[in-house]
Amino acid sequence: MRDRPLILCGLAVFLALVTGPAWRALATAPASPPVLARPVGAVQCVAPVEFMRASHMKLLGEWRDRVVRDGVRTYTDADGRVVRMSLSGTCLGACHTDKTKFCDRCHDYAEVKPTCWNCHVAPPAGSTAGDAR
Repeated sequence: MRDRPLILCGLAVFLALVTGPAWRALATAPASPPVLARPVGAVQCVAPVEFMRASHMKLLGEWRDRVVRDGVRTYTDADGRVVRMSLSGTCLGACHTDKTKFCDRCHDYAEVKPTCWNCHVAPPAGSTAGDAR
């Protein structure tokens, strides 16, 4: 029975270490979402803003598959507008001209590391040169 204080102390230390990250997360205020500048000169996106916030990665994945596997290079949006399926040329080349001020801000906020740039070369900030790859 003399080990009881040691066991209780050990349990307390264990619980503190295991639940520490949860307590820290509860104690800190959540970060506010990044403020993104709207594209200059772009009238509308290829999909509604809410869809793009939640599912742009799915759309870009579908584009990749259609271009690489099927050879289809154009996309018709819901309004009938035809655009070139190109991450660097359409999204970053025509609308969001600075990857660091658009893509990176949200990806850093969400703590994700997309693999887009394993194949694509990010266009220089402010360029509208089109697809780098």
